[in-house]
Amino acid sequence: MATYPERSDIPEREPGRRAPEPTEEDSLTAGGFFLEMVKVFILAAIIIIPVRTFFFQPFFVQGSSMEPNFEDGEYLIVNEFGYKRTDVGPSGSPLFTVSPFHDLTRQEPIVFRSPQKPDVYLIKRVIGLPGETVRIDRSKIVIANGTHPDGFVLDESAYLSPTVVTTDMKSVTLGPDQYLVLGDNRMNSLDSRVFGPVGRDLVIGRVLLRAWPLSQAWWYR
Repeated sequence: MATYPERSDIPEREPGRRAPEPTEEDSLTAGGFFLEMVKVFILAAIIIIPVRTFFFQPFFVQGSSMEPNFEDGEYLIVNEFGYKRTDVGPSGSPLFTVSPFHDLTRQEPIVFRSPQKPDVYLIKRVIGLPGETVRIDRSKIVIANGTHPDGFVLDESAYLSPTVVTTDMKSVTLGPDQYLVLGDNRMNSLDSRVFGPVGRDLVIGRVLLRAWPLSQAWWYR
């Protein structure tokens, strides 16, 4: 014998009441969808363009000059804000310019344009600061400045093995806007020992985050 559900299981409709008609919220025309997509792209541009222009830039490590601390193929996020000169507006006639206002810190890794090929980006470590005199003698980096007029030996034990060999370099005195940079892989690095000091105008920013590979992710303060 067939069975029927209890009356309470059957939704009731009030007498004379018609089913609700679809509202504008229930459907989206092709034109409306296109308009929404345009809004999304505009909002993304408003957020992404200033971030890429003023704040952060992704870079891939290419080569072995910073091994073992930075490997070929690693994905880095570089903090540009306050470290590079940024022109805002049409090329050649910017509306305004944001000049660098952050000082670089000794031993931090930075990204800059090659003094030899400005369209090539390099990653190296800051060793000598503006106004200092730097020399390398038997793998020891000796730095003379106002605080240490007779020079001091730079301690690199935090990122280099004591067995690393650094080729000798004659004394170099840096100008007011110059930095001496070296790769961590001292025997296989094109750096200030070859192309000389790096001008402040070539600096793009400092390494903020190693984002890939995830197993090696690291935040650089």
